[in-house]
Parts: sequence; C-alpha cells; structure tokens
Amino acid sequence: MQRRQFLRGAGAAVAVASTGAFAANEPRHPPLPQAPTDAIAGHFAAPRALAPIRASADRIVALSVCTRPFRAQGPRIEAERVGRKTIVHNYGHGGSGWSLSWGSAERAVGLAPAVPGDEVAVIGCGAIGLTTALVAQRAGFRVRIYAKDRLPDVRSFYATGVWSPDSRLVTAADSTPDFERAWEAMARSSFRRFQTFLGLPGDPVEWRDGYFLSDVPFDQPAGADSESREPEYADLEHRFLGDLHPASRTLAPGEHPFPVPYARRYTQMTFNITAYARLLMDDFLANGGELHTRVFDSPRQFADLREKVVFNATGYGARALLGDETIVPVRGQTARLIPQPEVDYALFWRGHNLNVIPRRDGILVQAQQDDDFGNEGITPDRALSEAAVAELAKLFGGAAV
Repeated sequence: MQRRQFLRGAGAAVAVASTGAFAANEPRHPPLPQAPTDAIAGHFAAPRALAPIRASADRIVALSVCTRPFRAQGPRIEAERVGRKTIVHNYGHGGSGWSLSWGSAERAVGLAPAVPGDEVAVIGCGAIGLTTALVAQRAGFRVRIYAKDRLPDVRSFYATGVWSPDSRLVTAADSTPDFERAWEAMARSSFRRFQTFLGLPGDPVEWRDGYFLSDVPFDQPAGADSESREPEYADLEHRFLGDLHPASRTLAPGEHPFPVPYARRYTQMTFNITAYARLLMDDFLANGGELHTRVFDSPRQFADLREKVVFNATGYGARALLGDETIVPVRGQTARLIPQPEVDYALFWRGHNLNVIPRRDGILVQAQQDDDFGNEGITPDRALSEAAVAELAKLFGGAAV
C-alpha cells in the first residue's frame, strides 16, 4: 500500500484513547464494554477483542524479496507485428500486478488477431502471465506457457497479496484521462473476478479489516513517510473506485487497543497467494493448458515458437529481455511469521515503515527502506526484517507475546 495515497484517503482524524483490549489471558488494556443484548432495542454484541500478534524474530520462518516492475507511464499493454508473429506486450504493472491481472489480461487478449481454436503462447508464469493464459483459454484459444521459472519460484509469488490496483503504477504527471479510463475498466473487471473466488476452499481471496495507526494527526506529515526518492504517484483508487469497498473511519475512544493516539479502521481485500496461485495453475492445466520450461535471452527467439500470437508477460524480466529501460525496479522485502489463524486484521503504522498483512501461510511483515526505489537487489536483509518485527512488538507491549 502506498503511504501517501493512504494518507489522502484517510482524511482528518481525531485523537483516540488506547483503551481497547487484545484477546489474551492477561489483556494489556481494560476490556471493551459489553453492549446491551436487548434485540428489541436494536443493539448488537460488542466487537470481540483483537488477538495479539506474537512478534519476535525467532518466529520468522521465511524472508522474501520481490522486484516490482514500475513504469512511469503505466503498464505496457499493446500489440506489435514482428515478422510473421504478433507480440502482445502485457508487463510493467508496478505493485499492482495481482490486483490488475484479470482486467489487464482481458485487455491484452482483446488485442490478439486470432480466432477461437488457434494456438497462442504466453511468455512468463507470474501473476500476469498465468491470468493472461486463463483469459485466453476462456476466449477459446489453446494456450502454452513458456517460462524459465514456475510457481512458486517467480517474483510475483513474493508479493504482499493485497488489493492495491494503483500501487506504484503510474506517475501523477503521466496519468492521462485516456489512461485513467483504461485503468478503471481493468480495475473494475479484476475486482468482479476476485469476488468469484470468495468462500472457496483454502480461502484464496478474503476480506480483512485493518488498522491505520499514526503518532501524529493524519493531516500532518510523518518524517519516515517522505519517500523522497520516489515520484509522485497518481491517486486513482480513491478518485474512481470509492464504491467498491467500505470507507475507512476514525475510531472513537475505546475502539482499539493500540498504544498510539490516532487510528482509523479500513477494510481491504487480501490474496492468500499460496492457495490462490495453486488454484489458478490447476485451472490452467485442467483446461488443457501446457507448461514448458524455456529460457529466452532475446526477443528474436520468439520466432522459434510454433504459435503465431505471443503474449509477452515477462514482468521485470522485460527490462533485460527487451532492453526496456523504462522499467524501474522497486525492491520489496517481507518476513513471514508463523501463522496465527486468530489474527485476522492488518496493520499499517505510519511513520514507522511498518505494514502487516495476515495471510493463511503466515503473518507478513513488510520491511521498507529509503533506497527501495531503483534498487534491483534481491538478497534478503534479515536485520532489516528483524528491526521491523521489533517495531511491531511495540504495539503489543514492547516484547514478544
């Protein structure tokens, strides 16, 4: 989630007292008062207490780094004729790959000069490649995926997995009215598709509540939020998609247990990428799809493929493969803590570079640093994640719980 965009959507907030409670044997705060149970009076039971996160470095079970493929002008979705083949490019989605995947795939498949029954190729097996293959299958094409790496060994598998359709997607200066119309159509189409995955075994897609925390009023800057190296991104979700999810709201005193003076609650769609990616791959293979391991060092090698239409969904790999210098790497690192099924809420602590996502495969703690933009390094920095987990522990009494 982009910090500056969240701030614009949060609006002004009032101070809230930390008088809520965590669900623990020894609550760190007084419990929330119980609401009357008289149904005639129209009252509901008080919300249950939040389960505390066991935030300690020895509970880190995985460290992951992904490289978001940011393009200032937004993703490249266009077709070009190369010899006897049509290459349809579909890459450069920044931090919005999973979120925009379905709408982006529909737009790309619509550019293919082919008829149902034709064979088409997809290069890449990440979020964009796999959904492009599935959309092509549903359009009646026979699809083969060619890729060096397969799930789970692709960059997009290491994403945080939240609905963020405008995350590091396009700069404010490059966001034209035509782009915004195309983006909104892709975002809404993707959103509709994600709703069809709710309630399935393995919970591939879920809605989660989250808490946006701050030490200073939301309308005042926080020092760590400067992001001086990054460009000003276009704020699209709050402008165009406000009807797709509940609005965030300021919490009244006693409505949260965190030791910070300002808080808002929001609701966000979450992707459990392990289960979701497996479901997509199973669907692709069940529909007759083929998966071939292949390394491409040059786009000239596309000519060796038997298919006349090739979808290029190589993500950050397009920078080297095509020599596309418009792609800028944006590094992202997460630590995964041992799963706590009882923890079903997200956290974003403004000014502390702390973003926490509850998933079925573990609690993701995102570690951010000032030089992420333009950083193509993929070696995990354990000290960075341990510092983020230590920061998280401050919200639960300052020590592991």
